[in-house]
Amino acid sequence: MTSALFSPCLFSPGKPNGLELENRIVVAPMCMYSAVDGEAQDWHLMHWANLLNSGAGMVTIEATGVTPEGRISNGCLGLWDDKTGQAFGDKLRRARYLAPPTPVCVQLAHAGRKGSSARPWEGGALLDEDGGGWETLAPSAIPHKPEERSPTALDGAGLERILQAFVSAAKRAAQVGADAVEVHAAHGYLLHQFLSPLANQREDNYGGTFENRIRFPLEVVQAVREVFKGAVGVRVSATDWVEGGWTPEETADFSVRLKEAGCEYVHVSAGGVSPLQRFETSPGFLAPFSRMVKQKSGLTTTVVGLITEPELAQKIITDGDADLVALGRGFLYNPRWGWSAAAALGAQVQSSHQYWRGPTGEARHIFGDAVSGGR
Repeated sequence: MTSALFSPCLFSPGKPNGLELENRIVVAPMCMYSAVDGEAQDWHLMHWANLLNSGAGMVTIEATGVTPEGRISNGCLGLWDDKTGQAFGDKLRRARYLAPPTPVCVQLAHAGRKGSSARPWEGGALLDEDGGGWETLAPSAIPHKPEERSPTALDGAGLERILQAFVSAAKRAAQVGADAVEVHAAHGYLLHQFLSPLANQREDNYGGTFENRIRFPLEVVQAVREVFKGAVGVRVSATDWVEGGWTPEETADFSVRLKEAGCEYVHVSAGGVSPLQRFETSPGFLAPFSRMVKQKSGLTTTVVGLITEPELAQKIITDGDADLVALGRGFLYNPRWGWSAAAALGAQVQSSHQYWRGPTGEARHIFGDAVSGGR
């Protein structure tokens, strides 16, 4: 179903990405670096329950590794075996019990040459194997930073193994109750590395031309689409912000192919594949890229990028720049951002009954007469 069927409002319900959403606010995937051997912990139970009570129309769970070496850090979530799947499912089931019904998306990822890294608060540097790191994989044996060790270039068998790992993780995402999966092809991680000529210098059918560079990411999306019955989205970096890198025009063309592959939406971000990137940020600075993708492909688009004020989120929707807006840091700072946005724009959001007495003053109307009940 296309976004043209919806009224242009941040709080208009509908099916912009194939799922029944209460509004067009999305919690963006945010790595918490708090798993143990890929397994979700009590931190995730608390974190997810908070986000599911945020007033957002959909919650996207952080980058979840499809293999152990596909993690960014040894604190990243995984869905690569029964143990990680069981831990994930247990925490998600309990979090959903503590919140109103809200669609959940799981972002499936492989970090490629950016894996084996320390947590951000531990410096974020690439770890050697003696320091808790592991061998990293990439399209080509080119390190992310010149001073880092080179990754191992994937051969045909390696590509097939990773593709099947995405398939297995997508099946597990369905088993734990995910309504959508988002294939991570942004921020310099493995699938983005295939897209970008800065990281992909292969001389086979997976490198060189645009058609070759998009081949493996498309194969992954098509394979995931075949086994997952819910919505399938892809997160992309619209530009590398480096001369000679991946471009917005290529992103728009890639999005056309994603639509043909059965993808329901594209989540537009930018950068991450090169430390040489240079750009200036401002509120909503990625909206023009989202508009380009939407106009070229006709796909539902989600846009992220310094969207912190309800009025800006509303404007992005009403201007037709995107169909959904995603916030990450905004929800970390204010886990009830959706409530604040509803109060500012005169709308309503869902909440657990226990919170109905919370809004005061101008915010009381977001729950209507329900806030006056109880003792």
